[in-house]
Amino acid sequence: MNIQNSKWSNRLKLVGFASLSFILISCSSDSDSDPSPPTDEQLSWTQGVFEDEDAFKDFCEVPRTDTDIDGDPWPDKPGSTLHENHWLRSWSNNTYLWYDEIQDQNPANFNDPLDYFAVLKTDALTSSGNPKDRFHYTYDTDVYEQLVSSGASAGYGAEWVLLQSAPPRDVRVAFTEPNSPATTANLTRGVKILEVDGVDMINGNDVDTLNAGLFPDSAGESHEFLIEEIGGATRTVIMTSAIVTTDPVQNEKIIATASGDVGYLTFNTFGIVDAEAELIDAFTNFENQGINDLVIDLRYNGGGFLAISSQLAYMVAGSSATSGRTYSQTVFNDKHPTINPVTGQTLAPTPFYNTSLGFSVSEGQALPQLNLSRIFVLSDGGTCSASEAFINGLRGIDVEVILIGDDTCGKPYGFYATDNCGITYFTIQFRGENDKAFGDYADGFVIAGSDNGQDVVRGCVVADDFNNSLGDEQEARLAAALDFRDTGACPASTAKSLHQAPYKPSDVYDENSLYNSQIWRDHMFLKQNLILTEPK
Repeated sequence: MNIQNSKWSNRLKLVGFASLSFILISCSSDSDSDPSPPTDEQLSWTQGVFEDEDAFKDFCEVPRTDTDIDGDPWPDKPGSTLHENHWLRSWSNNTYLWYDEIQDQNPANFNDPLDYFAVLKTDALTSSGNPKDRFHYTYDTDVYEQLVSSGASAGYGAEWVLLQSAPPRDVRVAFTEPNSPATTANLTRGVKILEVDGVDMINGNDVDTLNAGLFPDSAGESHEFLIEEIGGATRTVIMTSAIVTTDPVQNEKIIATASGDVGYLTFNTFGIVDAEAELIDAFTNFENQGINDLVIDLRYNGGGFLAISSQLAYMVAGSSATSGRTYSQTVFNDKHPTINPVTGQTLAPTPFYNTSLGFSVSEGQALPQLNLSRIFVLSDGGTCSASEAFINGLRGIDVEVILIGDDTCGKPYGFYATDNCGITYFTIQFRGENDKAFGDYADGFVIAGSDNGQDVVRGCVVADDFNNSLGDEQEARLAAALDFRDTGACPASTAKSLHQAPYKPSDVYDENSLYNSQIWRDHMFLKQNLILTEPK
């Protein structure tokens, strides 16, 4: 099946986890066959007793009368906020991975479905003290569909990185997209933002203005930035936001060394269909050139299509290592040991896909393969979801993954993004496990001097280097990978990066932290939850 020709109701499984996750925008059946819902007066709540969620699906306080991204009418029918809340309650009890850790509260006590959804989650903590569920979220369905369909969104084509989110703030440019307002303005990696629309970025208190300038709502907005170049020179630039499409594969190159050629590429998202074609082109070149090792830069890759991450793993490891092996196994809550509760299908593992799947290359074409027994991954707190699935999947078949940079974000969970009444809801519904049945890395893959075969990975902690371009052999993380390849030793001086994702615990209660802004949370959520797979 060609993904581009299938319907949204069948095609999108989004991975919200770091090892493999799926996400589906699900729609109900034809409205003509749906019975009328009970009235608000007939709705009742008995703690611990749950009706089937389908009894409440698509009965909306404000039914949509327009169409979805494919031009089809939405399935909405007249209902109420209470119907929407009852659907959330039953749906969560049925599909939430930790349904038995939700405190069952009366849906009639909440006047807004978003407020009710916020409490339909576990409050448990991981062993490190982080919330076990950090990925409970909602998004406007129209905006979300447009983003995952095209990879396009309003902005400047600059990826911002917060080295320090609370005063004294330090916001830098990590990279820019080709042919974007940021490249027109000659923004380069490492540029520091000093002011946005006259507000002091470093110590100013007007967080709303700062975030509104960094993340414009729509195309055509003009904002003024005072920037500091590498080297200290300052200048003012005015950028007008535009619809920018992500170029997922950048800086592809072959590095000649005394011990053989090393392939390198920056890979910034699995989450748009063009990633399939661009990766196949890059790996065909690597295969033709006979590289000895590979460095994949995933430091800013928050995820994407699980199926494309499986394809990437296959292209790294090759047919012999992957034949008959599991890339990812989906595990739901104990109510659903064998059947997927969203699709109704029998649970089956995701294989290492060895052909194109029709994302952006005609379906069924054999993929190139490098047959590598090890790979170097440049990682950070923004390495999330499908990126972590890639790491976990390769480790499950004993391909050595060496991490250079910082610990990954920690998202071994996934969900089917589900629309109801114009809001797409993301609730954790499953975790992903590799061929060795491991998928417990809620605190990320942790870099250490030795490897435990699970969540502790051999490698080097190296701070992000904003003084050199991505792909430059002098850039600290790439240089460390090349040195480690030859010597097996890490650089003498290393330090963790200061930025984390999606939230920085030390900033949670700081009203001047950019992380507290809903705009920033939206940005980080989309970046780190955009994980989709093949059609169901």
